[in-house]
Amino acid sequence: MKIQRAGYGLFAALITLTLLICGTIITTVTFVNRGRSGPFEAGDGGGADGTGGTTAQAVGTGGWAGTWSAAPGKAAAAPVGAYSVRNVVHTSVGGGLARVTLSNLFGTAPLHIGHATVAVAAGGADALSGTLRQVLFDGQRSIAVPEGGQVVSDAARLPVPEDGKLLVTVHVEGPGPGLVTLHARARQTSYLAYGDRTRDTDGVAYTRRTPSWHYLTAVDVRDRAVRGTVVAIGDSLTDGAGSTPDADRRWPDRLAERLRNGSREYGVVNQGISGNRVLSDGTGPSGLSRFERDVFDRPGTRVVVIALGINDIIRPPRPADPGELTAALRTLTERARARGLRVVGATLMPFEGHRRYTPALEAVRQEVNTVIRAGTVFDAVLDFDRALRDPYAPDRLDPAYDSGDHLHPNDAGYARMAQSVDLSVLIGEGSSARL
Repeated sequence: MKIQRAGYGLFAALITLTLLICGTIITTVTFVNRGRSGPFEAGDGGGADGTGGTTAQAVGTGGWAGTWSAAPGKAAAAPVGAYSVRNVVHTSVGGGLARVTLSNLFGTAPLHIGHATVAVAAGGADALSGTLRQVLFDGQRSIAVPEGGQVVSDAARLPVPEDGKLLVTVHVEGPGPGLVTLHARARQTSYLAYGDRTRDTDGVAYTRRTPSWHYLTAVDVRDRAVRGTVVAIGDSLTDGAGSTPDADRRWPDRLAERLRNGSREYGVVNQGISGNRVLSDGTGPSGLSRFERDVFDRPGTRVVVIALGINDIIRPPRPADPGELTAALRTLTERARARGLRVVGATLMPFEGHRRYTPALEAVRQEVNTVIRAGTVFDAVLDFDRALRDPYAPDRLDPAYDSGDHLHPNDAGYARMAQSVDLSVLIGEGSSARL
């Protein structure tokens, strides 16, 4: 279990150096909670055998990989009193152990978690019989997460299915942290109930629905077959705006499906935030400021797909200078390469007909795409522009792929985006850049 808080990295490094100089040997003992049975069986204590997103980790030999994630992007008022939130998430890869990350990034007071559970979903807020597991934090059922911090749970033994649904239920003790850290516009229905309903296998008490994921930012799994994690960082086009809710039809979902069908065992995690920009904060922290947290901190990361930039052009203050925008994208690439990651970037898709379209903004988009296609920004390019544009009016989305607002694709468009990805290029097969 890890509790993380901004600003502690340098302090921890100084302490570690001091201990090494003094010749102090610290032995960490992890207590494994065994011998339990039934729906609240706890698995091995997590976090002691290596966590985090250093990409040199040999994930296929038993390390952690991401099966699902959502970037924290917004704060909202917390419900009054104690309550439970049952987050419904879609997995990309499976495994025999699971752990979760809970965030209080935007909280204005400590987040008091009374209990938490994880289960395989049977539909709605119902858990599949026999799969409900208690989630522990350093062997304890409850924990306080400081404002601005996050916590990674111990491991729980659970047969996590690939391409399935999990329920991650969190009981928040009143009065709560003031503000809820959430991922809005999840395109997935989750559920709320009063009191501690974490142990419920049925969803009867979960009478309120929410379109957002509360506190939960990641689910990781361990499985020897999984080779690593592909992280997609982007805006609403990655977040899945325009796709059918509760259907898992965002392009990263479809990419995960293609990887599974191609016998390439990589988890795919979606770090899209609707409205997100590269250069400036707005809807969520900017791509530049959240890159380390949302990419490097994902376990087993091998490849990052960057699909950002259109909001820097069409949202105020606009438009971004094309040179400044491509320089920022190049900065992200350099930072990722320094961590040993393969970086794949996407061209910006057409938006003529959208309410914010102007010829001047279109010229900026074209200039940015020209630089991206020249190969001077990323290790490899996903040309989403060419894949989805109307062949007879290339400044527009093909009508077959348009959700109706002339910016966001529909389900067919997101499927086309995923289909356009050359999987061998994505993960660097047969190239010197392969990890």
